[in-house]
Amino acid sequence: MKDLKKYSNKTKAAFVILIVMLIIIVSNFNTLQNSKKANENINAVYNDRLVVARYIFQYANELHFIKASAIQIKLNDTQKKEEITTALKNIQNIDKLYLKTVLTPKEKISFASFLASSSAINEQTKNRNWHQVVYSTNQALQTLEQLSQIQIKEGRSKLSNSNALHYGNNTFGQLQIALLVILGAVSLYLLMAKKNKIKIPQSPSMN
Repeated sequence: MKDLKKYSNKTKAAFVILIVMLIIIVSNFNTLQNSKKANENINAVYNDRLVVARYIFQYANELHFIKASAIQIKLNDTQKKEEITTALKNIQNIDKLYLKTVLTPKEKISFASFLASSSAINEQTKNRNWHQVVYSTNQALQTLEQLSQIQIKEGRSKLSNSNALHYGNNTFGQLQIALLVILGAVSLYLLMAKKNKIKIPQSPSMN
């Protein structure tokens, strides 16, 4: 019965070690997945938010230039048309870069509205309708503000998600340390049990 009891305890200890190792493996896998997601969020913040914020800044500069040219008294219609057309070409070049980024559903709607305003400015410039050019430019600037707010919101969301993943990795790390302590304790128990099993032979009796 004593040998059976010892065998049962060792079996239980081995089972605990197996469970602990499985938990550690799963925990490591989750940590790696969280790190991958956090890295993707960081890349998204840079590629799809910070870079886009720069595009929005460039858009705004071109639109303000268009508005200033449209209301410029010293310029004749031909000069206004040439300057605004050049600015619109610059905007179209930025459009190509903007479209390469990942757009949210709301961002797609706002960007479509921005493209419509740009097209309107182009047509109004051809017709030399400078008052309408100013109006359409103001609309485009308002749309840029909406796009800018989307960048801030999405960037904040990605940052919050990355912070949550980082917190999760810390939690998994603490769990792994605790499990390793348990694993060490069980291993020590098995070693002590094996040591206690060894019997020291007694010296022969002189009687």
